[in-house]
Amino acid sequence: MEIWFSELHTDNVKLSVRIEKQLFSGESEYQRIDVFDSVELGKFVALDGEIVFSEKDEFIYDEMVTHVPMAVHPNVRNVLIIGGGDGGVARELLQYPTIETIDVVETDQMFVDVCRQIFPEVASSLDDPRVRFFCDDGLRFLRGKRDQYDLIINDSTDPFGHTEGLFTKEFYGSCYKALRDDGIMVYQHGSPFYDEDEMACRAMHKKVFRSFPISRVYQAHIPTCPSGYWLFGFASKKYHPINDFKPQKWKELNIQTWYYTANLHMGAFMLPKYVEDLLEEEERNQ
Repeated sequence: MEIWFSELHTDNVKLSVRIEKQLFSGESEYQRIDVFDSVELGKFVALDGEIVFSEKDEFIYDEMVTHVPMAVHPNVRNVLIIGGGDGGVARELLQYPTIETIDVVETDQMFVDVCRQIFPEVASSLDDPRVRFFCDDGLRFLRGKRDQYDLIINDSTDPFGHTEGLFTKEFYGSCYKALRDDGIMVYQHGSPFYDEDEMACRAMHKKVFRSFPISRVYQAHIPTCPSGYWLFGFASKKYHPINDFKPQKWKELNIQTWYYTANLHMGAFMLPKYVEDLLEEEERNQ
């Protein structure tokens, strides 16, 4: 008998993945956590019925939220990851010798424990001496933080439920205060393709555009994301993601990647016209 996992991307579009077996199912204080082993995607995690990462494509997301800002900021020493309980973003950051501390703030301890058990090759990065783990709410953790971080990566899930506070005007303002004078914030911006997702993209861009002097959006192809197309936000107090990008300096670091390249960095900020139009419309409506 064949067993399939299905995720609704809209009321009319569904992604289905044939699975070999279920590895874990549990309900934490915050969400339902399911882990499956599949033929095509390898092991993957679903939170409240939505795939958040798979062995087959997690490297795309993790590399794009990490290496884009790291190739722009000349001296990142202290990093804050909001979410990131799977350890994937921390793993990418640990390739940089200049980084001194990585604070990982994840709300759901069960999610971390499951990732440690089933994805040890990724989650083991949380045991590195440069990583400090906090089981806490990201917004609460940020309150009162001033000029502490060179880079903040918001690696949380969608702007609903227990993570909703991480997509508010207060959250972005708190990130701004927690960053140093030349700090960068990178965050997932969602998919703009389907109508119901477009509104969340618009609202997010408007809030960040109001909060930071430099705000740009870039893209990646991630097969398990809705429509396979995903956006990221780059917000900065000082550095522009193209004008201040130093490709040769980044190449000299010999960072190991499967997706990100210096050429891709430039192309990722070249957006389709319909995306440019919706972003510019929100910028005009300030």
